Amino acid sequence: MIVVTGGGTGGHLAIAKALASELNSRKIKVIFIGSSAGQDKMWFENSKIFEATYFLNSNAVVNKRGFSKLKSLINIIKLAFKCKKIFKKHNINLVISVGGYSAAPAAFGAIMWNKKLYIHEQNAVIGRLNLILKPFAKGFFSSYFEPKFDYPVDEKFFSVSRIRHDLKTILFLGGSQGANFINTLALNLAKSLDRDGIKIIHQCGQKEYEAISKKYKELGVNAEVFAFSKEIDSFMNRADFCISRAGASTIWELCAASLPTLFIPFPYAANNHQFYNAKFLQEQGAGIILKESEINADNLLDIIYNIDLESISQKLMNLIDKNGSKVIIDKILQNSKE
Repeated sequence: MIVVTGGGTGGHLAIAKALASELNSRKIKVIFIGSSAGQDKMWFENSKIFEATYFLNSNAVVNKRGFSKLKSLINIIKLAFKCKKIFKKHNINLVISVGGYSAAPAAFGAIMWNKKLYIHEQNAVIGRLNLILKPFAKGFFSSYFEPKFDYPVDEKFFSVSRIRHDLKTILFLGGSQGANFINTLALNLAKSLDRDGIKIIHQCGQKEYEAISKKYKELGVNAEVFAFSKEIDSFMNRADFCISRAGASTIWELCAASLPTLFIPFPYAANNHQFYNAKFLQEQGAGIILKESEINADNLLDIIYNIDLESISQKLMNLIDKNGSKVIIDKILQNSKE
């Protein structure tokens, strides 16, 4: 049996789901070790993908200082001992970490209790936890660092891939937590888009769902607003253009769906990693990046109305292969036998 660990954000959890599903397809049983904080429970508490799920009382260390940081580190070590019992109960010899603070207890536990550790780094800038763990790992997988591996994306995103020709529907993606900047931007553009017959689909996050829905009604715009969905592929399928943050999993899911996108990186992301996540797309003419400080309604409408949807969606089709999860799991299983 194998452990998949990590999470905290939807990006990490999407990778956990993709890799676990690939293991399931090979009749290999998987358990999940995550955190009671973040989104881990929302994704996997009742999931049929895993034989068992454990949500430990772990939390982030990176943004803490002094005694708070020390306290969090001590907690991780204590939880690593809990992981020892989990490893023994399920006869675990192999741990796959997808990153995020949720991964720390099981990943450190793997090192402490001599289990084989494999790491997937989702971002173009390596996270601090993965920097610490990388020297101890048996394998390290990334779509940005050599040797490069295709990002593990759920096959359902490839199934909605198509060439876009005309702008009929625009999708605003603020992420599962919502993004205030993108929510405000969507509202500012809503009247103009609606006047020009462009339908709006808007993921606004749970926190602002009621307020955003109310504001669209006040504007007289019949937008399709939702807080969170595990079927985001269905919304991508109906869209011709997207405005989104630049979390790694979202980027690669949009690539798989061949959906042309304007990325607005979260400016306070660690090491500005969202900008670098999307940079390779812009360099290949397969995406656009604008910083928050560069955006106003006029220049954005100009971009939206003049983008070459057909050319960009065609380029996106050639950037990622749907066998990313398979190749990574093949490599892990082959390596674990050596």
